[in-house]
Amino acid sequence: MQSNDAQLTSSTSCRVGIIGAGIAGSTIAIRFAELGINTTLIEQGPSLVNGPPICHLHAGGNLYREISDKQCLTLLKQSIDTLKVYQQSANIRPTVIALPKRDKGSVDDYLPRLQKLQQYYQALITQDPSNQVLGKPNDYYKIYQQEDLEQLAKQHLPLKINTLDDWLIPVAKNLDLTQLQWPVILVQEYGLSSFRLAAIATLAAAQLPSCTLKLNSQVLSVSQIEDKWSVQTNHEIVKFDYLINAAGYQTGEIDDMLGFKRNRMVEFKAAYVAKWPDCIGLWPEVIILGERGTPNGMAQLTPYPDGYFQLHGMTQDITLFKDGLVKNNQDSAQPLLPTKLLNKARHLWQQVDIHQRTQLSIHHLAQFMPSFDSAKPAGKPLYGAQQIPGQDPTLRAADVSFETANYARAEIVKASSALCASDAILQDLIDKKLLCAELSEKAANAGHYFAITQSFTDQQIEQTAKTLASQREYPIALAKNIQG
Repeated sequence: MQSNDAQLTSSTSCRVGIIGAGIAGSTIAIRFAELGINTTLIEQGPSLVNGPPICHLHAGGNLYREISDKQCLTLLKQSIDTLKVYQQSANIRPTVIALPKRDKGSVDDYLPRLQKLQQYYQALITQDPSNQVLGKPNDYYKIYQQEDLEQLAKQHLPLKINTLDDWLIPVAKNLDLTQLQWPVILVQEYGLSSFRLAAIATLAAAQLPSCTLKLNSQVLSVSQIEDKWSVQTNHEIVKFDYLINAAGYQTGEIDDMLGFKRNRMVEFKAAYVAKWPDCIGLWPEVIILGERGTPNGMAQLTPYPDGYFQLHGMTQDITLFKDGLVKNNQDSAQPLLPTKLLNKARHLWQQVDIHQRTQLSIHHLAQFMPSFDSAKPAGKPLYGAQQIPGQDPTLRAADVSFETANYARAEIVKASSALCASDAILQDLIDKKLLCAELSEKAANAGHYFAITQSFTDQQIEQTAKTLASQREYPIALAKNIQG
């Protein structure tokens, strides 16, 4: 635990309210509370960071070939900052990206972007050596030809990972190499455990005296009275000097209460949990790219300990859903999902639907890795709805918008953007002189100050993460750390 001299405990009369305790709201809350800002976090659910499935950093946007290079560079920087703060939530293992022969694209289209990302990563490290959190810059990515994987397939599975090549051995032994374009790419895109991230936020919030949690609190109305914000929940009315709307896919509902207009989309998605009894070796993540929304959509295999995997299949009958991407209309800032998908978002899944979609995700991946067809459904899906501000469905790097004085929306699409959102809102508090002079100076000069948040041991975090996984009825393997 930090010493008293190191703590930033300056008080301020400014009261900040945050609606929504997903990754954005929780990150902003603990960031502000670490600095001594009086922060209240209002969440309709029973715990923190319980939203759409998180499984990787998106360190460079390599899973999205349709987004711009600018977004990729932004996501790389945001991911590095996130990993420095939430380092104990990372599963340190790379990702293997392959294009099937049936795909209309080419691996060659990827290489110029990877070179830009590698150069940018090197520049960030030159600027600040602590940015080297994704391995050495020269190892940011590596390409493999067919003959390379054929040779790796002949090697024994390593008990411990010593080289990048070691990660490819189980892949080479199980992937149908005849179906792929060449080369295959390995990139330092690490895993991100939503359960360990939730555990870190939970432990930090409990230790920070400036952070007040109001769980199981449904927001019924929000109004602005003179220069204050009044939030009525099912339990009480609370007032704030500054209000942050971090309500995720329900952000538009809060905007509607205040009469604010905003274009946005909401997309409901799900990932599935399977256990592979024949799994051997330490696995990287494996991405087989494809055309989104078609039967040939991307297949994604995310490894966890004990033979568990999280599966995405970017098809309408697996991860995506018919009418699952919706826009708002001119009468409301809130896009309306169909009732059947809203029910899923509210935890009302049919067991037959879970089984069918999990089996479809297994078979979708087994097209390229036949041995994986022996995997079995192993629990309920990881699911949720994500907001996308504006009208561009390919937007991935987004953070904050400001509507009126002392009102901000945290509109992140990817978890790695949460810290950037907290930066922008903190700067707005400073610019508006809502913090006392001493605290404003400390906030401006402290950088990403997370002393208490980073004080917990791996054991504390993993135990809390396992408890959260169990409470949410998921296998505790999803909370464990992957040790390469």
